[in-house]
Amino acid sequence: MKPTDIVIIGAGPAGCSTSLFLAKNKIPHTIIDKAIFPRDKVCGDALSGKVVYVMKQLNPEMIDDYNNNSNQFMPSWGVKFVAPNGKSIDIPFKSDVSKETHAPGFISKRIDFHASLFNKLDKNYANVLDGTILLDVIKTNDGITIQLKNNIESFEIKNIKMLIGAEGDRSLVAKKLSAIKKENDHYCAGIRAYYEGVTELHDQNFIELHFLEELLPGYFWIFPLPNGQANVGAGMLSSSVSAKKVNLKEDMLRAIANNPKIKNRFANAKLVNNIQGWGLPLGSKKRVISGNNFLLTGDAASLIDPFTGEGIGNAMYSGMLAAAHIQNCITQNNFTAEFNQTYDNAFYDRQWDELKLSHTMQKLCKYPWLFNFVVNKANKNKALRETISCMFEDLDLRAKLRNPLFYVKLLIND
Repeated sequence: MKPTDIVIIGAGPAGCSTSLFLAKNKIPHTIIDKAIFPRDKVCGDALSGKVVYVMKQLNPEMIDDYNNNSNQFMPSWGVKFVAPNGKSIDIPFKSDVSKETHAPGFISKRIDFHASLFNKLDKNYANVLDGTILLDVIKTNDGITIQLKNNIESFEIKNIKMLIGAEGDRSLVAKKLSAIKKENDHYCAGIRAYYEGVTELHDQNFIELHFLEELLPGYFWIFPLPNGQANVGAGMLSSSVSAKKVNLKEDMLRAIANNPKIKNRFANAKLVNNIQGWGLPLGSKKRVISGNNFLLTGDAASLIDPFTGEGIGNAMYSGMLAAAHIQNCITQNNFTAEFNQTYDNAFYDRQWDELKLSHTMQKLCKYPWLFNFVVNKANKNKALRETISCMFEDLDLRAKLRNPLFYVKLLIND
């Protein structure tokens, strides 16, 4: 195989993950990104257990590196859900932490995490072209041709056997080769800011998801970061933003200033950067994410968790699966849409139940009374809290939350 037979567009978590696994399997390839690294991206900065899992498959020592770099990576042990009525529950990521040698999740500024991945790309197998813009994607009888431009020249790569779209929400690969379109019911608007001096952060660095009345049916988050900072942001379905004519930035700042549940925590906090916005293509709808000579990964494939807005885990997981599938394509010398459907199946067979549950939880935000009710019940019922905690680890248990009988039983049982 030549490096130009397999080409990855985008060197974010999805693209880097694909590249790292290809290199692990000694498959030459080219990875292209328009930016010069290090580069930032607006993000919530949470690295879930899925991220940790994928890294362990690459090299368990990567997790040791994070554990030993407290200036850039903060261990996180769970999530705090805060209902509209202000009641909260702490849900550990692991039901039994006694056997854990490291945290099940981390929080890191995207620029730092991104650099840590990009710097691990194996130049023995990865031909890295950063500072290179993708201009066009052209399907031909011999595969795919892409047109590119850097600061010196314009050029083409022809006869690509497999093109991996990993360039995020505005993927040109997805636009040119797939049927994926932006749909406001499956798309979220998000904003993010960095603050310092936010108080009452969790002693085990739990990430916080607040469902504040003024931001429903969206949510507000506070994620602790190294060096006394916090990632603070808000997200809401684009369809709701349009229907209600929401200004997400103004509503978030108003909540920080006036909401009695959080305003005291920001009394002496300082905004340390501009509030920035971005779009989140949600995995609340099953889509075709491959075709003749191409695969889509991460945000380009619309794989973001509909409830939490977390996208890095599914981005890296899809990259891992893409690399494994490409190895099979090479072995079988088959890059057709029919054969590539096995990549779609591999991802959705493992992740669709989780995405469906998150979509169900997202819909709960439309019914504040039900959200309040579940959190109130969980506060009073240790068994229920433990059940919800186990749902982070057990997909069969997660299915309970999609069953209406789960809520009926809560109504009739103390």
